[in-house]
Amino acid sequence: MTERGPPIPADAAADAVERRVSERLAPAPEFLARVAEVRAELVTRVEAEARARSSPLVRALVAGSAARGTFLADRLDVDLFLLFPPDLPRDRLREEGLALGRAVLSSPETRYAEHPYLRGEFGGFRVDAVPGFAVSDPSRPLSPVDRTPFHQEYLATRETPDLVAQVRLAKQFFRALGVYGSEARTEGFSGYLTELLVLRFGSLRGLLAAARSWRLPVRLVEPGREPPRLPADVALILADPVDPHRNVASALSRRNLALVILAASAYLGNPAERWFEPRPRPPFPRARALARLEERASHVAVVALPRPDLVDDTLFPQVRKAERAVAEEVARADFEVLGSASAVASDRVLVLVEVAHARRSAVRSQDGPPPGLDRVGHFLGKWTGPDAPVLQGPYVRPDGNLAVETRRTDRELEAVVRSILPRLALGKDLTPPDLARVEVHALAGAPESPALEEALGELLGKRLPWLDGP
Repeated sequence: MTERGPPIPADAAADAVERRVSERLAPAPEFLARVAEVRAELVTRVEAEARARSSPLVRALVAGSAARGTFLADRLDVDLFLLFPPDLPRDRLREEGLALGRAVLSSPETRYAEHPYLRGEFGGFRVDAVPGFAVSDPSRPLSPVDRTPFHQEYLATRETPDLVAQVRLAKQFFRALGVYGSEARTEGFSGYLTELLVLRFGSLRGLLAAARSWRLPVRLVEPGREPPRLPADVALILADPVDPHRNVASALSRRNLALVILAASAYLGNPAERWFEPRPRPPFPRARALARLEERASHVAVVALPRPDLVDDTLFPQVRKAERAVAEEVARADFEVLGSASAVASDRVLVLVEVAHARRSAVRSQDGPPPGLDRVGHFLGKWTGPDAPVLQGPYVRPDGNLAVETRRTDRELEAVVRSILPRLALGKDLTPPDLARVEVHALAGAPESPALEEALGELLGKRLPWLDGP
């Protein structure tokens, strides 16, 4: 890795704040002992069950924050990894892994991420039992979790008790900003990424001292050593120490990293315990939103799509794609788009778009060919007929090309959105077979719901979260 960044600022106030917060976050010794006991018992039970079933299990281990003590007490999940031979067929991997999980966990239920896993309870803790392959080379994984034992070994041999305390501080700092978690819903900092950053910079404050001068995209790798196939909108590049071909920060969005860069300067300039306290966004009811739109002299349309039966990590990228598609097509239809937002309810997906005016002009400019081309005659014939809906023209523009101004039929935003729905790329699972199931309303006519309030807060309640603190 490269240098650790600028010196950590000495600050007695920050020392006191972080000491108090760290004391609150630190699990009691009795609790840590209980976690260690449950971890050992869980592995013993799984291995015994594997022997009884003659299962091809190679190794069972508890990894992640529960194994290293870097968890936040109210977000503790025990991650149990069930590793099988690399040549085991995938169907058999799923079958054996889920069977072992059901044998040791109470109230098991099948969940889905990139592949199926079980969630249940053991010893009073929630446990995720995840099957994978016991690979020998973490740079050549066969499933998404195969690097996990190598991550566990890498961090467990480097993290001291002081670093563990700093990891908890960093996780809570990110959590308070709403950027902790790599799932598609959040697009934030994973636990593993957070631990690597604290390990690299030595502490939360060391990380923030470096972050306050970052510029997007941030590259924490040696020149020429970047992981391949990076997306154009990458926010942070940090190679996985056990697999240099992988960017650990691939899930992190530019918005969330930019928020942390701003927060780093603000915290270092004014450290306080409130920086570690989550600030839930208050509800943004429709009545308040309508009053805000009156102030802004703008208009919001709400598109309601049936929610497909997908796990969040598959659903949310499609929801964001649908939001972009609606906003971009509305802009192409000559509305001035001010913003967009989306939210997910149990039965529907909402996409909101705000425009400067609810109705677009009746005039639509149609570009024509330059004089001298054969198709000039066709253009003139089309737009000089007695039934042509022409408001002005045909005429020659200053650039020398022909043009004509025609009359639009659909002018209201909601009507335009309905007309463009058939050509929108909303995501392969979001476009319903019957577009009649898609509802389009002006905000005043949209049914009220918590999801609508969430989307309205995202659209009309934008503000740096720490600015409203005490």
